[in-house]
Amino acid sequence: MIQRSKDPSDRPGTLPPSEIHRLVDTVQVATGAVVSRTLMTSAGGTVTAFAFDAGQSLSEHSAPFDALVQLLDGELVVTISGDDFSLSPGDAIVMPANVPHAVRAPAASRWTLVMLKSPKE
Repeated sequence: MIQRSKDPSDRPGTLPPSEIHRLVDTVQVATGAVVSRTLMTSAGGTVTAFAFDAGQSLSEHSAPFDALVQLLDGELVVTISGDDFSLSPGDAIVMPANVPHAVRAPAASRWTLVMLKSPKE
């Protein structure tokens, strides 16, 4: 089950500009759930914060654009083309466009996904 967190700003789905934001606090873990919150959206891409309870995952899929995963807290395993990469807080990994990938949380985790929608040069 994916839950969308409520956004208190007057620009739903985005962080208010010109303010400092502690990314780990933008989304909270919910028991037995995957929670997401869109932090920024533009023509060039999106930034989304996720919170996974322990054992939650996104099944294997691919996307037409590169994406950067950065782990804020907890533990995360990112699978890219069948290879597992274990992330620790502060780690980041790029999931290449059009390559199968999946994400799972062995422990409760919060992380961000930066989707870059511009085509490669």
